[in-house]
Amino acid sequence: MYTMGVDIGSASSKVVIIENGIRIIAKSVIPVGTGTTGPRRALEDAFSVSGLKESDIISTVATGYGRMSFKGSDNQISEISCHARGVLFYLPDAKTIIDIGGQDAKVIKVGPNGTLANFVMNDKCAAGTGRFLEVMAKVLEVDVNDLAALAEKSANPVSISSTCTVFAESEVISQLASDVSRADVAAGVHQSVSRRVAGLASRIGLEPQIVMTGGVAKNSGVVKEISREIEMPVMICPDSQITGALGAALIAYQNAFKKTYADMQKLNLQNQGNDINCKDCVYSPA
Repeated sequence: MYTMGVDIGSASSKVVIIENGIRIIAKSVIPVGTGTTGPRRALEDAFSVSGLKESDIISTVATGYGRMSFKGSDNQISEISCHARGVLFYLPDAKTIIDIGGQDAKVIKVGPNGTLANFVMNDKCAAGTGRFLEVMAKVLEVDVNDLAALAEKSANPVSISSTCTVFAESEVISQLASDVSRADVAAGVHQSVSRRVAGLASRIGLEPQIVMTGGVAKNSGVVKEISREIEMPVMICPDSQITGALGAALIAYQNAFKKTYADMQKLNLQNQGNDINCKDCVYSPA
C-alpha cells in the first residue's frame, strides 16, 4: 500500500513515497519551490525512481508553503505537524525541533504521543533562513554549500550585528572592504544565524532531544554554532530536507487506514533497521 507526501517549500519541492507506512520507496528533492514546475518535476522523479504511477497511490498529503495550491492531494496539513511526524519516526524521543527553511525558521515543541505542545516561527523576515545564507554566500563569492568549509578556516569570526538581510549584506560588504577575511565573515554569518535561532528557541524553551531539519541542517557550520549557542547537542535527521514530505506520507497512511499515533510507532518499532528508522545515521556535532 503506497502513500505519498508532497512538501512544497519556498525554495524547493520534495516528494516521498512510502510502502505500508514503514519503507521509503522513492524520495525526490527539486530546487524549485512554489508554482507548478517544482512539484511536478519532483513527482515525475519519484514515480520514475519507484516505477509507480499516480493511480498506485492510495492517499497523498500536501504540506509546506505551497500546499494549498497543489492539485491532487487528499489533504493539506501544515509543515509544522509534518516535520514533527517525520522527526518522531526517526527519533521517537525528540522533544524540540528546529526547522530552518528557505524563507522562515521554526522551533517546535513536541508533547506526549507526538502532539504539538507549542511552536514559534520567524516568517516576517529572511534573517536566519536559507535565503539569508544564500545572499551572504553570493557576497562572499562562494557556493552556499561551501560556506561551512570556508567558515572552518576562520581564526577570528567577525560579528554581524544587523538582523535584517539587506542591512547585513551591506555590513558584510563593508567588512570585506576593510580587509576582513572571507573565512572570518563566513563564520560570523553562521553565528548570526545561530543567535537568531537561539532567540526564537528561548521563547518556548529547549528540551532534549533537540533535532534540526530543513535544508539548512545540511550546513554543518550552522548546526555547530546553534549547538554552541544553546549549549546543547543538536541531532540531525538523515535526509533532513525530506523530513516534512516523509511526515506527510506517514500521516497519509495513518489517515487512510485509520491508525493512531501509537499504531504508527509500533509499526516503526517492529521494523528496526529499515531505511526510515536509521538512528545510526544521526550524529551530533556538540
